Amino acid sequence: MQYWIILACAIVLEVCGTIAMKFSEGFTRIVPSVLMFVLYGASFTALAFALKKIDVSVAYAIWSGLGTAIIFTIGIFFFKESVSVLKVVSLLLIITGVVGLKLSGASH
Repeated sequence: MQYWIILACAIVLEVCGTIAMKFSEGFTRIVPSVLMFVLYGASFTALAFALKKIDVSVAYAIWSGLGTAIIFTIGIFFFKESVSVLKVVSLLLIITGVVGLKLSGASH
């Protein structure tokens, strides 16, 4: 169970790193730029620890898939990005794939 918590932390750190990337404005703002590297480094470190007990195919799919879904939602609600049926359907396909991998019964 603790490895799933570590994976959840890796996802939160990745999402925060992506938000910092947005605020870095193409690396023109120093604090968000440095923060992005720190957060991504921490995210990859947590992901590496999670991989001790979770299959890489499952962990990476969950890390990237949930991170994508969360950033998609943040982009719409906080950054006023456009939303379309195709974007929503595409996101649902990603989530379906992640759930399918988890339900496949793969364990480390």
